[in-house]
Amino acid sequence: MAGIITKNTIVTVKYNVTDVDGNPVDEGVEPLVYLHGGYNDIFVPIEGVLEGKSVGDMVQVKLQPGEAFGEYDPDLVQIVAVDELPQPLTIGMLIEGPGGNSEPAYLSVTDVADDKAVLDGNHPLAGMALIFNGIVAEVRPATAEEIASRHGHG
Repeated sequence: MAGIITKNTIVTVKYNVTDVDGNPVDEGVEPLVYLHGGYNDIFVPIEGVLEGKSVGDMVQVKLQPGEAFGEYDPDLVQIVAVDELPQPLTIGMLIEGPGGNSEPAYLSVTDVADDKAVLDGNHPLAGMALIFNGIVAEVRPATAEEIASRHGHG
């Protein structure tokens, strides 16, 4: 049925994300476009709420840290000599990490002092509960190519 979110529909959601106090975390400048149906394109709780919705429907989902960007892991914080890092080094910049299976893909510089930099491999939103506010903007059937391109992506 046209316009209803079911498996193998391409869904466009205009959204924003705030923390539990209502402070903006992601303004959602670009709408979220994803293939619906358990392809892990978006967080599972959001996909679950969107199932069966249609254009114009609004959803709000509270995500616990474990359902979003994970719990904060202090083991992912390390201290590195500044001269081993790209220059100029600024707090808040992202550095590509080793990116192995258990290694963070990006490290964020959280502090620089005395020729040492603190690198945090946690996602900036790790450990935060988030509120996802969305409104369904478009729903259309996925093409065979769109579906095929998602298979084998874990």
